Amino acid sequence: VQLQASGGGLVQAGGSLRVSCIASGRTSSSYVMAWFRQAPGKEREFAASINWSSGKTYYADSVKGRFTISRDNPKNTVYLQMNNLKPEDTAVYYCAAQPIRSIFFTTVDPRVYNYWGQGTKVTVSS
Repeated sequence: VQLQASGGGLVQAGGSLRVSCIASGRTSSSYVMAWFRQAPGKEREFAASINWSSGKTYYADSVKGRFTISRDNPKNTVYLQMNNLKPEDTAVYYCAAQPIRSIFFTTVDPRVYNYWGQGTKVTVSS
């Protein structure tokens, strides 16, 4: 499966932004899709995940209540709606995928995900 992320940009603190991830290739509903982010000089960290088949979601505490992950099955697209953005949300955001049979949808370790998009940069100004 190939992943293409888009939608990043510059936004003021308190603002909103939505990033998208289009999946192509051997796509199916049997994947866990996730968003990770990596700030300069920091390790890649988990933000949110969704079981594409069931729609169940899971969030990191740092984004819970502000970010919403969702999917559009006909468009093979996963979204991350980000509201009330903070300067500490500044990072490159990556989408990732892993077959559901090999992962729990609450998995936060990026090393477990084998498929990655190229990343889209989100900058939140104070």
